[in-house]
Amino acid sequence: MFRSLISRIILFNVLLLTFGVSIFTLFHLHREQAHLIATTRQHANMMLGTIEKSIFTSMRLGRTSEVQAILETVGHGHGITGVRIFSPEGIVLTSAEPEEIGSYADRHDFSLFSEKISEGTFQTQKGERVLSMVRPIVSDERCFGCHGPGRRVIGVLNLNFSLSEMYLQLRETSQLFVVSTFIILGFLAAGISVVMIRFLRRPLEKITQCMSQVEDGDLTVRLQPVQDDEIGQLMNGFNAMVDNLSRAQNELERYHYQQMERVDRLASVGEMAAGLAHEIKNPLAGISGAISVLSDDYEEGDQRREIMQQIQNQISRLDKTVNDLLYFGKPGEPEFAFADINDLLKQTLLFVAQHPESKNINRIDEMTRDLPAVWIDCKQLQQVILNIALNAVQAMTEGGVLTVVTDRIQSEKRDWVRIRIADTGPGIKAEIRTKIFTPFFTTKTQGTGLGLPICRQLMENNGGSLEVESELGRGTEFILLLPVRDDRPGK
Repeated sequence: MFRSLISRIILFNVLLLTFGVSIFTLFHLHREQAHLIATTRQHANMMLGTIEKSIFTSMRLGRTSEVQAILETVGHGHGITGVRIFSPEGIVLTSAEPEEIGSYADRHDFSLFSEKISEGTFQTQKGERVLSMVRPIVSDERCFGCHGPGRRVIGVLNLNFSLSEMYLQLRETSQLFVVSTFIILGFLAAGISVVMIRFLRRPLEKITQCMSQVEDGDLTVRLQPVQDDEIGQLMNGFNAMVDNLSRAQNELERYHYQQMERVDRLASVGEMAAGLAHEIKNPLAGISGAISVLSDDYEEGDQRREIMQQIQNQISRLDKTVNDLLYFGKPGEPEFAFADINDLLKQTLLFVAQHPESKNINRIDEMTRDLPAVWIDCKQLQQVILNIALNAVQAMTEGGVLTVVTDRIQSEKRDWVRIRIADTGPGIKAEIRTKIFTPFFTTKTQGTGLGLPICRQLMENNGGSLEVESELGRGTEFILLLPVRDDRPGK
């Protein structure tokens, strides 16, 4: 039950109401008790004052025998449990209970007089709570005839008033408040439960049910808000979300269908291109040989020999394009072997340095020593490095610096050997940088657009990755990552 949000809210509200009503009830009971005690004290004071006046009148008139009768008359009923007069020494002089005369007053009553306290409450031996009031009787000139001259305490009037009726009334009031409190809490809990279930739990269950249908792929479900409150706004938001999902799904399906059509066309074009490449490659070789033979028939400086040389260059470019198409369509299987990356880079960069466009390029090599040998296809990796390095050289048409850095890094709990090849060329625009690995995309007038896609494919065949970072005006950096691992069969 406590896993339910509604149950926790109801329980919290009931506990909060219980605490609040309990505090109010305790405060009211305390106030009622103070009121009852004050009323009882006022009643006792009135009776004590009446008894005092009656006794004083009788004694002033010399009818002392009437004092005992007065005490016996008022000493029973009206909540009075005892009334007496005792001497300053504590000896009972007269009492509503004749058997008390001559005995010592109760210690609680006498302590009030001795401590000069007018009233106090205590519990009798029978377990009854009583309010005890004492009032000293002081002689004046009207009493000098009987009690001698001088003002002094000639006796103490003591009244004991029962508090049983007050506590009984207080108990009944407390019981009434407790019962009424539980009834109020019951009604409040029932009301809160009805409101929470009717206006919160059922709508949430409906939303949860519709969300399950959406998870199962049904995007036709919709909610009908009943009230324009927070739950209604939530339902409207749910409907808007499902509408967006439905539109996104339709667009995704349409895009997927278009991509599938494009893949089919590309596959057909690829097969056709591979077939055409095979058909073109052999005639090109024959034409190239024939052009070479014809070129030898002309002397140096002959214009026809230069034309033959230009034809030979175009045939070489066509042959490279055909080879790229064949390789991209069906790359060869890698032949793995352990290789030292630094040695492989030095050998490859030696070919780059011989390139005619490298004469205005400075090279900086920062190769980390003691790099672990990697399990790769050396020829494929050389092809990648050579392609990237030549692209970097060609990008620095006005000269620049080619930087090659090797190091070892760790990411995703794996060790990698990293190669960074950076140039100081013009950089690559952001919109072009996202397309440079797309087949047939090129910014060169004589490029095929297959160099970088082939490089990335070769890196993935060797278990690595190829990424690029570039900033306009500050150059471009290609990052090659190769995992440090043993991929040899049987290892």
